[in-house]
Amino acid sequence: MLVCSCFAVTDRTLRGVIESGACDTDEVGEVCAAGTGCGGCLEEIEELLGDHCRVRPVVQSG
Repeated sequence: MLVCSCFAVTDRTLRGVIESGACDTDEVGEVCAAGTGCGGCLEEIEELLGDHCRVRPVVQSG
């Protein structure tokens, strides 16, 4: 599904960017430009970030 129409970025691409380590909308934008145009997709990007963060295991050092 197309999420960012300014730069033709799909949810699949966004999930890959997030799984590769992007942890906020600025980092997502740096990698694939999504969210850096009109900003209409920022809410959906934030939802995808939230979904991923909820299932990411917590790693404690020490």
